[in-house]
Amino acid sequence: MSAWTEIDSQTYRDIADVAVPRRQEMLATLVAAVPFDGGEPFKILELGSGDGRLAEALLTVFPQSTLTALDGSESMRAATSKRLALFGPRASLATFDVTALDWWDRMFGVDLIVSSLCLHHLNDAKKQYLYKAAAERLSARGAMLVADLIDPQHLASRRLAADQWDADARQQAEALGAPGLFERFVDAQWNHFRFPDADDHPSALFHHLVWLRHAGFEAVDCTWLHAGHAVFGGFKRIASSP
Repeated sequence: MSAWTEIDSQTYRDIADVAVPRRQEMLATLVAAVPFDGGEPFKILELGSGDGRLAEALLTVFPQSTLTALDGSESMRAATSKRLALFGPRASLATFDVTALDWWDRMFGVDLIVSSLCLHHLNDAKKQYLYKAAAERLSARGAMLVADLIDPQHLASRRLAADQWDADARQQAEALGAPGLFERFVDAQWNHFRFPDADDHPSALFHHLVWLRHAGFEAVDCTWLHAGHAVFGGFKRIASSP
């Protein structure tokens, strides 16, 4: 794959239920990690909203929340807009380029920043700059939660991630009764660990956690890990023990 295009957006929408390992489980884990109560009002900023599934889940589970979804793809924004129409003024959309800086002011005063399968498009240095900017701009109770591709550090771990990804894609296609989707997944060379993409820059999970901590988040955690994908994040405030 070269730089992301609208063709890539369409391909992703077509195969995402197969191509993302345990997609529903990953997104459900991210939602469950949100450090706010269901009836609590708070502001969410999503980086790379895709087709709006994560945004829809967050706005449903947290009915007092508001969300701004950012995405660089016109067709993805259209899909998000359609999915979020029922939430009315609680949801808004805007375009952005994750590699640019002109949207960073949107983080000021936000309580929760979320991102799913977007930040691996940034190199290591830009991820670190983003984490520091997020920590400085989030509210005092804020958090940043990420679901993304990571970089296994040992050959054995990388091989395992590649095998798990292929196995999940095949199983998910079979469960959907659409074996042809697995063939599309293979043909698209979507498994980064078998077909590395020069435009993707996944980082080691350990590095993400260190960068978040150094950026100013008091607590950092990984809550889910499978097939070279992880849910992790940083919290500005360490919650009291139950």
